[in-house]
Amino acid sequence: MSIQLNGDAFQDLFDNYNYSYNYNETDLENIFSETAPCMKAWSLNKYSVAVVYSVVVMLSVAGNSMVVLVICYDKVHRSSTDIYLLNLAIADLLIAITLPFWAAYIVSQWIFGEFMCKATSVLQEVNFYSGILLLACISVDRYLAIVRATETVVQKRHLVKFVCIGVWVFAILLSLPILLYRSVFNSAHGGSLVCYELLDASKTERWRIITRFLRHIIGFFIPLIIMIFCYGFTLNTLLEMKGKQKQRAMRVIFAVVLSFLICWLPFNITVFIDTLMRTKAINETCNLRAQIDTALPVTQMLGFSHSCINPILYAFIGQKFRHSFLKILTTHGVISKDILIKRGRSPSSMSTSGNTSTTL
Repeated sequence: MSIQLNGDAFQDLFDNYNYSYNYNETDLENIFSETAPCMKAWSLNKYSVAVVYSVVVMLSVAGNSMVVLVICYDKVHRSSTDIYLLNLAIADLLIAITLPFWAAYIVSQWIFGEFMCKATSVLQEVNFYSGILLLACISVDRYLAIVRATETVVQKRHLVKFVCIGVWVFAILLSLPILLYRSVFNSAHGGSLVCYELLDASKTERWRIITRFLRHIIGFFIPLIIMIFCYGFTLNTLLEMKGKQKQRAMRVIFAVVLSFLICWLPFNITVFIDTLMRTKAINETCNLRAQIDTALPVTQMLGFSHSCINPILYAFIGQKFRHSFLKILTTHGVISKDILIKRGRSPSSMSTSGNTSTTL
């Protein structure tokens, strides 16, 4: 028996990371059959959402491409943090190239076939896991370099590359259920094509609950605890230092982590509450259901917008990033050397260290 979905509902049309957070009409009838009818939750205008995602795509592709260019250009002075940030930019690019498909999906229906349904869904899932795992790796890298002062460890860039490969492999393995169960089929209401999980009804709910808790634990809370621990000790160490170079580098990293939390924490909290309701850990009421169904698409859109934020942070906060980008433009004759000198930095501030990112 296939899952019955409402093809016109935004939440069912755009189910990020397979969280399957909204009920269809049949589910709602079963849940509230013994209670008063629940009012329909407020939903976002589908055309407005499509416009927002289109803007995010343009900013993300332009910004993250620039980050990849800057980091790849300076291979000599590339630090371990740069390698992690390079992979983070690639992860953001992956999710950016899937957003046009989902924007068109929101406005109409899924018209891109079975292969693209699986591919775009897996790319989103991989991006979610790889993004937060890479941020956790950066926090450990900064902790080892600054608190433990193990410079010889973080300078072994070949080890960092193996860590990044491990992150991608682990993220792909955690995303395999999406590849196996995501499919394209006609919804029960209106007959529109949807890209969704196609499972036996008796196994659907248990499978969703298991995958949800895996995402909550492995995909968010454990990496979050690691970041809090590492940056807590790192910040304490930096406050005792007189030099400002490491503090400037850490300012960018803290901004990157903070932006991730601002964008993704509301969505994860909202989904976690929804999971607790599904498992009957907390009582589900009409009012709470309406609030969750209203918050999910909003927080989901906030989460997607994160893919274009990091390059903006680098441009406004990262002095080394701006200098490196101007240097590339000067080398290729796009701008004059006078502009680079005018906006350049003192030799002392441009000195490199194995403990700081040479790009940021």
